[in-house]
Amino acid sequence: MTANTQTVTKTKVDVGYETTKFALGVGIAAATMVGIWAVVCMASVMLDTGLGGVVRGLIGAITGS
Repeated sequence: MTANTQTVTKTKVDVGYETTKFALGVGIAAATMVGIWAVVCMASVMLDTGLGGVVRGLIGAITGS
């Protein structure tokens, strides 16, 4: 006959690790949304002005003219 025993396991939570993990997840999600927004804006400009307009705008932004 065996006795019914329960094993109690205590877990320690590292608050610093969990906070960092959460903050990193939020940062990755935010960066992903910014990247998607940038692609959509670039596609909008490409459809509006064409490739030549985008290149001219890029060169103008780099040179300041």
